[in-house]
Amino acid sequence: MNSKETITIREIQPGDNKAVADMIRAVFEEHRAPREGTVYSDPATDDLYSLFRQARSVCWVATYGNRVTGCCGIYPTPGLPGHCAELVKFYLSKEARGRGTGKALMEKSIESARNMGYTELYIESMPAFSNAVRIYEKIGFEMLDHPLGASGHTSCNIWMLKKLM
Repeated sequence: MNSKETITIREIQPGDNKAVADMIRAVFEEHRAPREGTVYSDPATDDLYSLFRQARSVCWVATYGNRVTGCCGIYPTPGLPGHCAELVKFYLSKEARGRGTGKALMEKSIESARNMGYTELYIESMPAFSNAVRIYEKIGFEMLDHPLGASGHTSCNIWMLKKLM
């Protein structure tokens, strides 16, 4: 990554689908995370633009130059109470980490959730992403002992909730 390039955070566009899906899958491969029962094998991962046309949802994409380097979104996962959304698709490419990209994506997503009227955010993760789980805890997500909603991501065994004030 060139030091003269700046990060851009914008809503996902139709032309981002392949780059975002490839970046997400590369993160899974890098961390040797389970592929089955996760976003890795979820068919929706190949067309996130269409997924996020759902009301009260948004997917933010981070780019450096013309490269997609991260994403994070808010989604009204089926089975969650109406006041609660899921923080979803929070992934950063290797080159984006340690540069403030994750913080910018997270802040933009939380602000979006508040603006959409949500009062709680739910997130699912797994031990392979323990660094991310520590970040979630630092910003106020608390551990749950069971999943909420019906994400269909059966390999996720860490569930967290954050109250939005």
